[in-house]
Amino acid sequence: MFGGIVGDNFRHEVHLMNMTRRTILTAGPVFLAIAATPMLAETDARIHVVKDPGCPCCNAWIGHLRENGFNVSFEERSIEELAAYKRERGIPEELSSCHTATIDDYTIDGHVPAADIRRLLDERPEVVGLTVPGMPFGSPGMGPETEREAYEVLLVGLDGSSQVFTSYPSA
Repeated sequence: MFGGIVGDNFRHEVHLMNMTRRTILTAGPVFLAIAATPMLAETDARIHVVKDPGCPCCNAWIGHLRENGFNVSFEERSIEELAAYKRERGIPEELSSCHTATIDDYTIDGHVPAADIRRLLDERPEVVGLTVPGMPFGSPGMGPETEREAYEVLLVGLDGSSQVFTSYPSA
């Protein structure tokens, strides 16, 4: 009598163990897909930043992009090389700022908010890209937004012209 109960319990435990193994093996791909989702979300938003080696606000802007799901790579160039790069990418000197980034075929210059970059990628106009000329206080990477000064994100046309893409009022 005890042999039957012990045997049945043993078979039940083996069945649970197999079921657990089977469940884990079956669920494994699901867990991998869930774990990879943030990585996949970032992969479609690769942005490369070219910056001056001694600029802490550029690093803060890179942090802003990463916090907003962008996969950021960067390189440092001298001020002269960076100015030449901006010209090559179609950013007029009077519209430039301290760093320049590329995403897809677009050029992003200065402290452009991540939301505006996403909007550009959604709308896909035929332009050079976006810029925030100068370094306005309170733009991403330039101090607290709660103390922001008014600034505009400009859309840079293929001919070097610009128009307002987004306006940010002072805080």
